[in-house]
Amino acid sequence: MTALFPKRDHGGGLDAAAAEYGGQQEAWLDLSTGINPIAYPVGDLPQKVWSRLPGEGAMARLLQTARAFWSVPDEVEIIAAAGASPLIARMPDLAALSGAYIPMPTYNEHAAAFAARGRLNDPRNPKNPVHVYVHPNNPDGRMWPGSAIGGRPLTIIDESFCDTVPERSHIARAAEPGVIVLKSFGKFWGLAGVRLGFAMARPETFAPVNGKGTLAELMGPWSVSGPALEIGARALSDLGWADTTRVRLGRDAARLDHLMLTAGAEIVGGTTLFRTYTLREGAEYWQKRLAAHRIWSRIFPYSTNWIRLGLPGTDEEWARLEAAL
Repeated sequence: MTALFPKRDHGGGLDAAAAEYGGQQEAWLDLSTGINPIAYPVGDLPQKVWSRLPGEGAMARLLQTARAFWSVPDEVEIIAAAGASPLIARMPDLAALSGAYIPMPTYNEHAAAFAARGRLNDPRNPKNPVHVYVHPNNPDGRMWPGSAIGGRPLTIIDESFCDTVPERSHIARAAEPGVIVLKSFGKFWGLAGVRLGFAMARPETFAPVNGKGTLAELMGPWSVSGPALEIGARALSDLGWADTTRVRLGRDAARLDHLMLTAGAEIVGGTTLFRTYTLREGAEYWQKRLAAHRIWSRIFPYSTNWIRLGLPGTDEEWARLEAAL
């Protein structure tokens, strides 16, 4: 791993938080992730999705629903996998190119994937043949204009948080040669444990590199579980839930901003699933202060005063956060 990325960290990790600060995991309020706290209501699942190997019909239904939900161009292929993470890990295999431009700070798995192949080089160099954009960016919420995207041998657009602002999606760019758009299911629908993600590009962009196989072949058979196929198809077809959820997330993000501004924070940015702030006392001070109330937050190895918070989901959780602040 290059020295530019001394720590490969993520949100979550309540086991470590509980070990350091005490209390059972069930007593903690985890605000360290950007996962919708009010998840899509899955409902009952038929026994066959648990007992049978995932079928081609179920996969076809999921991909058809995904194509309609995201308005994916007809000429674009969609590949589903067990989360966006395994797709991110395979991105370096799709081009025999060395050097990826990854504007920082951002989600660290992209750099880790290229570093694992020894092909990261200097991610600050925009002349690199591969460009990676997280849109909206995690953790500061930057949005990348269309003029900044494309025109490279390989361009990867990670839209894991873009379902909060679908009007800003670059999904149409997936019809361009060399452009891949990634989507994460677990965040907006609040079902991270389902493990479901999508990659979208022209078929030739997913074509073999050095005889390794297409992206679908690299992912192997049964890349998505039977329950995930069923849940994903249900959720992606429920447009009313998505619309209502976007309104609620916007309202709750504004509520969180108000609480943090009252506590003396300044807004760095974010999405309606997470908010990032700067605090004059420092991020570590505030993480410990919240942890004393069994509230877990996200801080970053590259900043001493940035802290990121997800949204509380219930009245009791909002009251806990307000009391801690």
